[in-house]
This record gives sequence, structure tokens and C-alpha cells, in this order.
Amino acid sequence: MDHIDAYWRAANYLSVGQIYLLDNPLLTEPLRPEHIKPRLLGHWGTTPGLNFCFAHLNRVIRERDQDMIYIAGPGHGGPAAVAHAWLEGSYSERYPDVSQDVEGMRRLFRQFSFPGGIPSHVAPETPGSIHEGGELGYALAHAYGAAFDNPDLVVACVIGDGEAETGPLAASWHSNKFVDRRRDGMVLPILHLNGYKIANPTVLARIPTDELIKLMEGYGYRPHLVGPDHEEMAGTLDTAFEEMAAYKAGEADRLPMIILRTPKGWTGPKEVDGKPVEGTWRAHQVPLAKVRENATHLAQLEEWMRSYRPDELFGSDGRPVAEILRTVPDGPRRMSANPHTNGGELLEPLRLPDFRRLAVEVKAPAEQSSEPTRVLGGFLRDVIAANPDTFRLMGPDETASNRLSEVFEVTDRAWDAETLPTDENLGPGGRVMEVLSEHLCQGWLEGYLLTGRHGLFNCYEAFIHIIDAMFNQHAKWLESSQKIPWRRPVASLTYLLSSHVWRQDHNGFSHQDPGFLDVVVNKKASVVRVYLPPDANTLLSVGDHCLRSRDYVNVIVAGKQPVLDLFTMEEAIAHNTRGLGILPWASTDQGTEPDVVLACAGDVPTLETLAAAALLREHLPELRVRLVNVVDLMRLQPPTEHPHGMSDAEFDTLFTRDRPVIFNFHGYPSLIHQLTYRRNGHANIHVRGYKEEGTTTTPFDMCMLNDIDRFHLVMDVIDRVPGLGAKAAHLRQHMSDERLRARAYTRDHGEDPADIRSWTWPGASSS
Repeated sequence: MDHIDAYWRAANYLSVGQIYLLDNPLLTEPLRPEHIKPRLLGHWGTTPGLNFCFAHLNRVIRERDQDMIYIAGPGHGGPAAVAHAWLEGSYSERYPDVSQDVEGMRRLFRQFSFPGGIPSHVAPETPGSIHEGGELGYALAHAYGAAFDNPDLVVACVIGDGEAETGPLAASWHSNKFVDRRRDGMVLPILHLNGYKIANPTVLARIPTDELIKLMEGYGYRPHLVGPDHEEMAGTLDTAFEEMAAYKAGEADRLPMIILRTPKGWTGPKEVDGKPVEGTWRAHQVPLAKVRENATHLAQLEEWMRSYRPDELFGSDGRPVAEILRTVPDGPRRMSANPHTNGGELLEPLRLPDFRRLAVEVKAPAEQSSEPTRVLGGFLRDVIAANPDTFRLMGPDETASNRLSEVFEVTDRAWDAETLPTDENLGPGGRVMEVLSEHLCQGWLEGYLLTGRHGLFNCYEAFIHIIDAMFNQHAKWLESSQKIPWRRPVASLTYLLSSHVWRQDHNGFSHQDPGFLDVVVNKKASVVRVYLPPDANTLLSVGDHCLRSRDYVNVIVAGKQPVLDLFTMEEAIAHNTRGLGILPWASTDQGTEPDVVLACAGDVPTLETLAAAALLREHLPELRVRLVNVVDLMRLQPPTEHPHGMSDAEFDTLFTRDRPVIFNFHGYPSLIHQLTYRRNGHANIHVRGYKEEGTTTTPFDMCMLNDIDRFHLVMDVIDRVPGLGAKAAHLRQHMSDERLRARAYTRDHGEDPADIRSWTWPGASSS
């Protein structure tokens, strides 16, 4: 065990140096205040435990030639992951200026959590990482996502005991019910109990050991207890890997997991200023906080660092000694250089079917209807069939509800737990991943994408908010990765949001929320894309485009209920390529300037806008109306704000500089104003959208509650077009009466009037 202990001590030394030192990396002279960073940032408490795991996992990799990566759930263990990558040599390969010598060590120390340097977390800049862990709860879901369809891979997942208190992590233990032992890799959870989070004890560290073991057994694991001992850890890992091999061979019915107990801040200062530190919450961040101004703290730091005996670990040139280098696996077997941790290196393009074969025939616009997501389901079915090992569809028990059921013609739902005769479409190896946890679906998909595969997440629109923070973290990861030359692009994370706000009339107010778009649009333009296809053919084209893309987060909002078919496939492709455009057949301004622009984004708002345009054509035939539909929401921004943005000249051509624009929007009205506030004539843009008015009612009543209905849009036009008010007073009153009629009908009959339910474009066949 001497060589493992040497590696561990070297990693600990490098970790302490990163937190504290600007200079004098090998302690070739006594520490002085000027050698210390002015701001001490970083976290020590979990770091020695992580280093302990890395040292022992390297031994397993070498002896078994094991393909393995790690997930560092305690994201504050950044010093450990960086030290590990430097000792393995991969850090210097990625960053040649941080070489494996004394000058490289000095730069390694100086850059950590320092302006112009690297973050303190296990960030994208860290070779070998696919999980930052800044927000806790997702380590185990990421680990399983990485293991799916990687049959030879082991993912060692270190779970901090603070993280183990979170809801997503508690649910993640059940991921073992979705593993196919033949085609998937193995996850080795290592629950690292050091007793404390930032300022409090942790729950799992304080419950009785027998209770903790029963908890893990209840989750379906075979737990192994380990203390802070090299021999014990080595023996336990050997047992765990033998058990995993038996599981793969079908000779065992449980996967192993390890419960590792170590002191918080292990090997650090025992006591500071008369208060205990090691083994307490005080070791969480920086145990010695006043090293520059406090001589006693400075002396304690030097004693602490010299306790690792750096002269035995590094040569005078700063290079790790041969005993340490011999413990490092070779080439891509190094966890910090494993290609699975830079998934773009392994990514192969999807074999995508020709989506045009599934096109809905459209003889005339707005004459017949289709269910967009049902049509997309046929495309996803063919994607799964053509890519049986590299594409998965994630969703929280909503794949069938969102009308994607055709995928079950070629695959099951992944399931490796008990089945009953009444179950349908369950089985090992299924490509559809369903569990009633948006957190798990998101975490699985992130792990799957970051290790070089493809997928899509479908969800009810209102409840995608559950993973707002996870989306934030993934978007930030992508944004950072795009700036790192050695990080290769990965497949985009694509959300399909259906069962949306305007067709959740039956479920009521709790299911009515389109606000995820606001969360997404706040992220960097280099990362996010938002699409609102208004019919089935535009959805097919958008879906194909998103699955081909790289390094983005794509959000597609599309309904599952029947909507009018507006575009032939050729027209849909052209419309999506533009991102927005005039619908000539619904406009009456050909060859002249419009009196008013009716704009729309989203399937139901588009339907209501078309119906309003038809009413205006019938009752005010002299009014020149331009109807503009927006598919790519980011087109509304200037090109300085988003690469899809329109120039001011193009925007003015479409929307005019001085005519009223009535914009009927799927989401919250403020978002359109946010995207267009710099545009000429912004004061003329009047947005209708969801305004937190909802209940259990009918689809059209939902529109009326939020004033996006056809009748209110006509009233808006009358109110906004100069000189039209008095002339059209009778029509305005008629529109108000029509709203009253429709509402009264719903109260009497429990559904919308037939003329509204079955509305199509008047004279569509001759348009």
C-alpha cells in the first residue's frame, strides 16, 4: 500500500497548495506571507476523501485494465480533481504551460480560484470531469446516464453526505432498476460520509449504521462499510469489482455500493485557535483563514504541508517521483484522460431518417388538422430504430400522454425490476427512459450526452420548471466548454414541451405555466435556441434540425392536440429556415404597407390569430392586415444579441417602424418585450400572452381568460389602428358580445361552441 499512500499524500499536498500558495511550491524555503494568496478560496473538507478514492481506483484500473471514469459529487472537491489530473499528466497535456515540474506546480497553485485562473469546482476546465457539482443532488443520475449503453465502462460515483440529503439524489438510488446488465456499464456508488456539510452534521452520518445499511439494501444495493484505512479500502474495492462482474454475468442480483467513513478535513489541522477542526464542520472550507496576518496560522500551514513529506513525493525539479508515476494508468485508461469524459471525441452523428417521408399532406392551409407530437412520434420511432445504441428518449411517465406512442413499435421502456402480466412495453434494453422524476430524466440525459450519445427529453410544459436549476448548470457547462479548445462539441440537449398551457384546461391552474421559456432565454445566446412550430410539418423539420445540432440547449414547444395544418413540407422547411415569415394567404396587404401587423408564436396563439385575421377580412375588408408567424423565437433579437437575430432593416421590413403590431404569444408577454425592446417602434408592439389567468375550463375559455382569443384580438386592432375606433364601434361591440356568448355556452354545455371547436380558414380550398 506504500505506493497508494504516496499518491494520496502527493494529491493532498497539491490540493492544499492550490488553496493557499502563490509561490514557493516545494517549500524550498520557509513560508512567508508573500507566498500566500491574498484571498483564500476553495474547500478542503471533502478533498482528502476524494484523493483517497482516486488513489485506490487507479490501482484497480491498472490491475484490471478497467475502463473507468469518476463523478465527483462533492463539487467543492475541485482541488482533488485538479491534483489528480496533474499527477496523471493529463493536465499538462491539456495545458502545456502547467507542466509537471516546479514551475508548472507553481502555476497550478496560483491559478486555482484566482482571477484569470480556474474555478474552485470540478469544472469543465478540469480534465476527466463531466459533472461540476456546484449544485448538489445530481451525481448519481449523471453516473447512470454515463453508464447506459457503455457495457465495458465503470463509473465510480463519489456522493457527498451533504448531497445525499437532497431529493434528486434520494431518487437516483433507484436508477439501478433501469440498468440492463448486458448492454449497460456499471455504476459504483461511494457514499462518502465525513459527517458534516457547511455548518451542520449530515443526516446519513448520524443515523445508526444498521439503519443505513438497511436503507441501502432497501434501494437494492449490497453495501460495504469502509473506514479510513488503505488495506480495508483496497480489499473492499476488489470485492466490489468481483460482485459487479458477477452481476454482469447474471450470477448476482444486486450491485455493490461502498459507504466510506473518513474525518472531515482528514490529515489537516487538528485544532486552530483552540477549537477542533479535523472531523468537524470547521474543516469544510479553509481551515486556516488568516495565514498572511497571523504568524501562528502561517506556521501551522507549513507544518501541515510538510506533514505530507513532499521531499519524498517530488524531485527537486518538481516532477512526481517514479513510485507515484508507476501508480498512474496508461494513456486513455487514466480517469482524467478517458475519452468518455470528453464525449465529443466519441460522438458519432445520428443516422436520421428522412423526416419528409412523414409529412402531413396539406392541400390547402388551415383546412384540416393533425396532432403534431403524434406525427413527431413516428419520426422518433424511426430514429430509435436506426440508432439502437446511441439514442434514448427520456420523460417522466409522459411519453404516451404526449402522443409519442409510436416509439413503442420498436422499443420498450427500460425496466429491470418486477413485471406483471398487465404491464405493457416494459423490458431490459428499452430505449425509452420513464421515471416520475424530472430530475432523474434530466440527470440521465446529461450524463448520456456528455459521454458522447444523443437523446431527447419530453415533458409536460408546466413541470419542466422542476429542473430549472439543472438546466442552468448544463447551459453554463456548455457555455464554458465552448471556450475550452480541447472540449469537443457534444449533442445538444433538446426539450420537447407538450401538454402545454393552452391545452391544460382540463387539469387546471396547477398545470398552466409557460415560464420555462423565460428561464432559457436568460442564458447566453451561444447556447440556447427556442422553437415554437405551429403545426405538424414545422415540428418535424424543427425536430430533425435540433437532433443534428451540437452544444446547444434546444427548447421545442408543441401541442399534442389537433391543430390546423398550415404548411406543406416544402413550405415548412422554408419557414423554419427563415425562422419567421409572412403568411401571404392570411394577409391582405400585398403590394402595400399594412395598417396593422398580426404576429403570433405558438400553435394555439397562431390559430387564434388566423381566426382574428379572418374576422377582420370579413368585417373590415378594406383594412390591410399582415400576418407574421414566428417559429424561431431568437430571430426577434438583434444579431448583436443572438446569432439568429434579425437586422433592424429586416425587422422593420416585416413589422414596420410605425404601424401597430398585435403580437399573440404562447408565453408571458414580457418575454417578447424583452427580446424586442431595442427595435424601432417598440412602443407600437402590443403583446398578448399568458397572464396567470387559469382554471379548469375549456380550451377557448383559457384563451379568453388571458385575452389571446380571436375576438379580443379584433378588439385590440380596433383600439390600436389610428382612426378605426369610431368607424368600427359596432364590430367592437359584436366581438365583446361574441366573447360573452362563448363563455355562456361553456357554462351551459361544458364545451366550446361548435363554430369555435371546428373552425377552419374560410374558403381554404380556394386560397
